[in-house]
Amino acid sequence: MASIKNLKKDINNVLGDIIEGVYIVEAANGTTHSKEGTAIIDEAIVSFDELVAKVNKNDVENKKAHFKEVRMDLEKKATKLVEDLNKLA
Repeated sequence: MASIKNLKKDINNVLGDIIEGVYIVEAANGTTHSKEGTAIIDEAIVSFDELVAKVNKNDVENKKAHFKEVRMDLEKKATKLVEDLNKLA
C-alpha cells in the first residue's frame, strides 16, 4: 500500500514541479500565459489524470509490473515535458 501512496506522491510532485517551472520561466522572461507555457501545463494536467487513473486501476493481474509500467510512463512523459520547458526558456 505504501508504494501506491509513494507513486501517487511522485506523480504529483514531478508534474507539479514542471508546472511550477513554467511559471518561473515565464516570470523570468517577463511573459505570462504564453501559448507554449499553457500547452505544457495542459499536457502536464492531462498526464497527471492519466497516470493517477492507471494507478487506481483495480483489475490488474501483476500489480508490481503494472506499477513499474506506470513509473516508466511518468518518466517518459516528464522527460518530454521538461524538454518542452527547456525550449520555452
